[in-house]
Amino acid sequence: MFAASRIEYDMSDRIQAVACGGIGAVHLLVRNVKLAEAIDAALPLFKVYLPYHESDHVLNIAYNMMCSGTCLQDLQLLRTDEAYLNALGASRIPAPSTAGDFCRRFESPDQVLALMEAINTSRVLVWKKQDLSFFEQAVIDADGTIAATDAECMEGIDISYDGQWGYHPLVISLSNTQEPLYLFNRPANRPSHENAAEYLDRAFDLCDKAGFKTILARGDTDFSQTAHLDRWDARGNVTFLFGMDATLALKLQAELLPKSQWQTLVRPPRYVVATEPRERPKNIKEEIVKERLFDNLHLRREYVAEMEYQPVKCGKSYRLIICRKLIEVKIGENKLWDEYRYFFYITNDRDTPMADMVLKANGRCNQENLIEQLKNGVKAMALPVDNLLSNWAYMVMASLAWSLKAWWGLMLPEKQGQGKQRRREQKRDVVTMEFKRFVASLIRLPCQIVRSGRRLIYRLLSYSPWQEPLLAAVAAWRTRAQC
Repeated sequence: MFAASRIEYDMSDRIQAVACGGIGAVHLLVRNVKLAEAIDAALPLFKVYLPYHESDHVLNIAYNMMCSGTCLQDLQLLRTDEAYLNALGASRIPAPSTAGDFCRRFESPDQVLALMEAINTSRVLVWKKQDLSFFEQAVIDADGTIAATDAECMEGIDISYDGQWGYHPLVISLSNTQEPLYLFNRPANRPSHENAAEYLDRAFDLCDKAGFKTILARGDTDFSQTAHLDRWDARGNVTFLFGMDATLALKLQAELLPKSQWQTLVRPPRYVVATEPRERPKNIKEEIVKERLFDNLHLRREYVAEMEYQPVKCGKSYRLIICRKLIEVKIGENKLWDEYRYFFYITNDRDTPMADMVLKANGRCNQENLIEQLKNGVKAMALPVDNLLSNWAYMVMASLAWSLKAWWGLMLPEKQGQGKQRRREQKRDVVTMEFKRFVASLIRLPCQIVRSGRRLIYRLLSYSPWQEPLLAAVAAWRTRAQC
């Protein structure tokens, strides 16, 4: 089938083309939300601009990620691509070594925080362009993750609980759009909840500024931080839902609850079959577990109950939701026993049914997908510099590429008439799609770069299913009056 034989290469004299033609639309979006101006105003790292501004460096790293770059060295490919420079109206862009030096210019946590707040200034502008239903409730998730490295001389690294060398970034994100609101870098031996309360407070203030009616904060057992629960409850519009450690005292109280208080937990199906149900294939893993006589755990039933509970550091009691799982333990074909496992969730929400609260708490697990995308999709946790603070700044700049993907979907203009529902599906698809698919669908579009008078024309050289929303977005973002 691959029958081409007489293949020759030739160099074009006049025509320029780029593989990542979608970067032009991203740059229009950046200009539309005034991101460069916000960064330059909030981050005075330079005394003299020769020739780069702070925003040039930040956008250079973010654009590198969007053009399939995975490390600082990939900037060398972009800075030697004349068509890429012309596509962005740049005479030159920072080299990899210059970009690394810029990361090392961050000398205090306040400077990294100023960069995040500058990005969040434009983020609020994007949020305010959404319809009223967007502001019903902001769901804030908090979690930590290990950013491992093989480096031995990197300042600030330490060893984690499971033996990995590296850092332990804290991620505070908006679950509604999967946007990372705040990142905080720490040595790997630090606990997950360290400084989480400070950044949760900042996230609450950001959501208040944007106009969200209510806020739901979620986290696992490391983030319950009972010393702050009274203060968060006093805000009035903040609901929290945190896991609590299944201590012996709590399990004993759960065991003493009357049987009448327990209700069966019925979970909704994971998905709806669109056509016809198919026969499930043979479970190979199950057969191997039986054959090798491993412990085989089967979830049989789940029950929920609730009680009042006042943590030691709280001035009042809160609602404690208890999920009890009935586990059947087998070895081979032989059943050994049944056992109960308990999961506890503390909340100040007095109205939502118990089962719904458990499902909301489980929904926090979707943040693991965001962390995976930041690690292996955007490569924001690649740790290319030599110290903790500089790598923290790099994480923020590289993760901006993921935020720009979310903004691309949120800022896609609505359509009237028959195509309205289809456009809403496209907006949702862009917000939720993986970074690799976003780059392949909307960035890696081969385009010829044509200068005509005062215009810079990106001439698409191949068809894309996303061509229509791309052209609609460019038409809307070309004016600076939206935000």
